[in-house]
Amino acid sequence: MLAQLFTWWNSTTFGTSFTLWRRGARLVGRDEQGNRYFEEKEPSMPGGGKRRWVVYHGVAEASRVPADWHGWLHHTFEEPPTVAPLLRRKWEKDHIPNMTGTPLAYHPPGSLVTGAAKGVAKDYEAWSPENA
Repeated sequence: MLAQLFTWWNSTTFGTSFTLWRRGARLVGRDEQGNRYFEEKEPSMPGGGKRRWVVYHGVAEASRVPADWHGWLHHTFEEPPTVAPLLRRKWEKDHIPNMTGTPLAYHPPGSLVTGAAKGVAKDYEAWSPENA
């Protein structure tokens, strides 16, 4: 109970829970990481929009929100991904959060962190979805 009171970076606090309850927010869905998405019942934004929230499962890190839910949170998509899933192209990779600062961070060849000697620079090759 004390963790919920003082650790805003780990799931939801009492303040967030109270706001969701006070605004009559309803659970819209969950993503594959366990994050929960809410939308208020009555519009309160200028222009008649409804506020939307994400309650993170674990550490509150914005890069953990997948593209389809990000679009819904920012009113780019009216329907949530549970109703209208985002069209995926064959060349698109699965969503992964930003791992900078963790042991899983990406270090390119020749990086000082890897301790390897710098490699020879390669010629530039433009990316296209047909080559993926």
